[in-house]
Amino acid sequence: MAQPERGAGGGTVVGWKLDASERAALLARFPPRWPDTIADHVTLRSGTDPGTPLPTVEAGEVVGWADDGEGLQALVVAIGGSTARDDGSTYHITWSLDRDAGRKPVESNRLLAERGWQRLDAPIPIRLRPARF
Repeated sequence: MAQPERGAGGGTVVGWKLDASERAALLARFPPRWPDTIADHVTLRSGTDPGTPLPTVEAGEVVGWADDGEGLQALVVAIGGSTARDDGSTYHITWSLDRDAGRKPVESNRLLAERGWQRLDAPIPIRLRPARF
């Protein structure tokens, strides 16, 4: 059995995995710009332990996007009507990146905080599966 991935500060990540059919539809609507497609989860909290409860919400909305033009693309997600995570960062899906250029998924947090994001004309409802990874 595969082990959960480690959060940036150790421990595991608690959040949501994208429903497979939702992921496929979003990939068709937002073609990945960079060679390495992630497009699979929204983080609630990183560095959690096995006793951290999973979220209970099972839906969200894609409300925006960001691309720094230098190898990183992200979609912004609203959960319960808000894009703000408890840690002050923004709910998002790291969409694509260029690992050969040294880009890492965790950089999406900095991209959204420092450069902001573009709002979509209309939100896109998505199903989310609470998960530990």
